Amino acid sequence: MSAKRIRVTDVELHVVDEGNGPPVLLLHGFPDSSHLWRNQIPALVNVGLRAIAPDLRGFGESDKPADVEAYALPVILQEVVGLLDRLGTERVHIVAHDWGAAVGWLLASLHPDRVDRLVALSVGNPNAFFKSGIDQREKSWYMLLFQFRGVAEQLLMRNDWQLCRDLVRHHSEIGKWIADLSRPGALSAALNWYRANAGPEVFLTDRMPLPNVQAPTLGVWSSGDAYLTEAQMVRSSESVSGSWHYERLEGASHWMQLDRPQEMNRLLVDFLAGKSR
Repeated sequence: MSAKRIRVTDVELHVVDEGNGPPVLLLHGFPDSSHLWRNQIPALVNVGLRAIAPDLRGFGESDKPADVEAYALPVILQEVVGLLDRLGTERVHIVAHDWGAAVGWLLASLHPDRVDRLVALSVGNPNAFFKSGIDQREKSWYMLLFQFRGVAEQLLMRNDWQLCRDLVRHHSEIGKWIADLSRPGALSAALNWYRANAGPEVFLTDRMPLPNVQAPTLGVWSSGDAYLTEAQMVRSSESVSGSWHYERLEGASHWMQLDRPQEMNRLLVDFLAGKSR
């Protein structure tokens, strides 16, 4: 795939950029990179779309700042907007997963003039996530572990990354993830996304609700997701003023685009073409 390095704000990002049609920005999460979208990029390009898939800061081949504060979501959001500016892209469709979905929701909510359609995979709107109750907090236990600097790194790496393997339920992608997280500074950089945005204090803060998303939005949740409840995705409809569509994929893990690539591609192509299901 065609890739380049683009300097945005204070870092250089590795960006896959394929196709020449209307742009689709693909945003991955933990512990992934643009490689997550390898099954989706050809399908999007084949129907005349342009697929833009960055390695977000701290992941893959992009730069990995050391400071925790460098991974705060407002910083990431500014970076993504800057990337669109550097690419000369005024408006995009967004397809986003995990932490990337959190960024996608923010972009669609706070920069509605830049987003045509939004597809959020696994992670619902922040307004819904923080209202999802004890079930979601129980599933998010690992976020507390990740706050312990140095300790979390050691626990994840010890015994040939056993805890990491267990945490991802021995997904077939584990070899790629471990190779990426073994790069210098990569594991701490990835965990810093949680340290900057998901510490215990965020549940104590009275949060100002985000403005509703105006763009047509598709939320997709998979029944085998070990980390996120269906409720936090379903309730996201309350934060969307544009048309809302919801799809539940049975049997797929959190990484549905890897487990069900053909079904995921059909959903994406249909929705981005304006075909409601």
